[in-house]
Amino acid sequence: MFRIIIFIVLNFYNPALTSMKEDIISKMEATNNLSFNFIQTVNNKSENGTCILEYPKKIWCEYDGVNKKIIVSNGKSLVIKTNNNNNYYIYPLDRTPLEYLLDKEYLISKIQILEPRDIDEKYINFTIFENKDEINIFFDKKSLNLIGWQTEDIYQNLSVTFISSIRINQKIDQKKFKLPQNN
Repeated sequence: MFRIIIFIVLNFYNPALTSMKEDIISKMEATNNLSFNFIQTVNNKSENGTCILEYPKKIWCEYDGVNKKIIVSNGKSLVIKTNNNNNYYIYPLDRTPLEYLLDKEYLISKIQILEPRDIDEKYINFTIFENKDEINIFFDKKSLNLIGWQTEDIYQNLSVTFISSIRINQKIDQKKFKLPQNN
């Protein structure tokens, strides 16, 4: 009988296997920044480019294509700039869902209380409801990396962002997060 109990304990208890949610939280806690490629789809139109995200609340993204659109947040404001006409638009960051996505501590606090959802045995999803925003964040089930999110953009269009070629805790030039000066 004693051997059966030992067999059961050794085969079903493995301290290396913590919950996926705890592993995702640990990985996020150790992450200061992410560099990645992205594909963003809004209203069936896709754009792609590269981003640097630095916690808390900083992001710099450059879109490929003719406009070479750039999005920058310094933690307080979000600027969308197109290079073809040098116009830019400034929004308070706290009026966009990026306010939450760029705040690692906020995300961790939400993940701690939410139940993960397994999607196609490939992804782990958490759905966050905050004020009027619904934010879906997705993690790769194997690597536990953040791999994307789904929100409504500032114009209330469904926006789906998929990220790839993720590099964690790279050296970052802080000038990237500097907002354009008013003319």
